[in-house]
Amino acid sequence: MTVSVPELTDRLRPVVEAAGCDLESLSVTAAGRRTVVRVLVDKDDGVTLDDVAQVSRALGDALDAADDAGPGPLAAAYVLEVSSPGVDRPLTEPRHWRRNTGRLATASRRDGAPLTGRVVAADETGITLEVDGAEQTLAYADVTSGAVQVEFSRPALPAGDA
Repeated sequence: MTVSVPELTDRLRPVVEAAGCDLESLSVTAAGRRTVVRVLVDKDDGVTLDDVAQVSRALGDALDAADDAGPGPLAAAYVLEVSSPGVDRPLTEPRHWRRNTGRLATASRRDGAPLTGRVVAADETGITLEVDGAEQTLAYADVTSGAVQVEFSRPALPAGDA
């Protein structure tokens, strides 16, 4: 690889955003003679297969155009993998919490005590969880990590929140 992962991320983020998605993560690993570029994308209303295909084409075109213009950002042949984050993705950004409104989640607090409840609201300053029928608001500064809890018989979300 001829550029660092942060540099490659900076180059590719505008391409992903132009397709209407957020670049959640990018990793580059060696796989024999090839390089595997893994890109995770997401957006507020969820990523469809069409979104993944569109982002994949746009990223492939951008990487190929860079190669055609001279030594590209990747020194070897590459395999591009584009997908959406799974349910086990940690909730690290306000948008992650917002996208999971209505879902059961656990917030690990700085004081060490986890708090599990339904995400009622999320804004740029913190989250509100419904815990045992009462709402509790946490500032992001007080949360060390978060994770969605998988529910096999999840209650129906209000109309428009799916």
